[in-house]
Amino acid sequence: MELDELIGARLAVGLPGPDATDEVLARLRETHAQSLVVFTRNFTSAAQITELLKRLERALGRRLLVMVDHEGGRVIRFREGVTRFPDARTVGATQRPDAIERQGAVEAAELRRLGITVNLAPCVDVVVEGSDPVIGDRSYGSDPERVAACAAARIRGLQSHGVAACAKHFPGLGAVPRDPHATLPTIALDEPAMARTHLPPFQAAIQAGAAMVMSSHVCYPALGDPAGLPATFSPRLIKGLLRERLGFSGLILTDDLEMGALRTLGTMGEIAVRATEAGHDLLLICSDLSLVEEAFKALRKAYKENRLDTLELKKSGQRLAKLLKDMVMFQLGSR
Repeated sequence: MELDELIGARLAVGLPGPDATDEVLARLRETHAQSLVVFTRNFTSAAQITELLKRLERALGRRLLVMVDHEGGRVIRFREGVTRFPDARTVGATQRPDAIERQGAVEAAELRRLGITVNLAPCVDVVVEGSDPVIGDRSYGSDPERVAACAAARIRGLQSHGVAACAKHFPGLGAVPRDPHATLPTIALDEPAMARTHLPPFQAAIQAGAAMVMSSHVCYPALGDPAGLPATFSPRLIKGLLRERLGFSGLILTDDLEMGALRTLGTMGEIAVRATEAGHDLLLICSDLSLVEEAFKALRKAYKENRLDTLELKKSGQRLAKLLKDMVMFQLGSR
């Protein structure tokens, strides 16, 4: 692939509404974006979302990796065409891992019929008493062993039936004191506490073969950069801990780069470059297509000026291409 296409392979974008307008298509062509994150605003019916995704791929002439937050409970983007499973807290307290694996299988079959290739789930965060409710019932609970077992089962169910799973939010959002959608928080736990409570579910997710891991917009002074960098910008956490120490070889995603936690830390172009430097394969920009264009231009400039490593860019492109190929091969084999 050419440089612009490789940069586009880094971008996972959201659309403003339910239609593939000329403006939307022009923006996607300009940025070469290869991944799409869909939300309730993009959905009017099961038939409409399926046709929207087909039209986008036809118009762009390329396969898209299509993602959705389909966690269960309060985080379900589609109003029809899917089973509305309970929140993770309820499931974790009432269901055995074999039942949770079956849930993942049902979700995968339903999402594939709609054209979805990635479920941005499960949350493998371990909830700590007194934390902000941003996670709350999205977590399987406060016992790391239970969270790990439930998450691994869900991942096996999803991926054995053709939909990639994403364990989030690395290295653990369950003790967060404030919602990173609004402001940049810090988790001040020491390294032994993080290793004992919050990392085991990620290790279990990796062992279960999770295709993706999403990082968090949270500072972890004991694990990351003492200067106060969020995980989003921390090579020590993304390259060092997740990629090297934990041995994760799949795709690493940012959380939405438009969230309030990063708002004071630079322009979207600067944020995209710093998140790439930290070791992320995919950059999520979920609302504003003009910001996607800003990120694209900043990344292209950084690669041409050798601030970013083109070898790492090619490796990221290969990871994405492999996942897309695996999804297509599963679909062909299931017919």
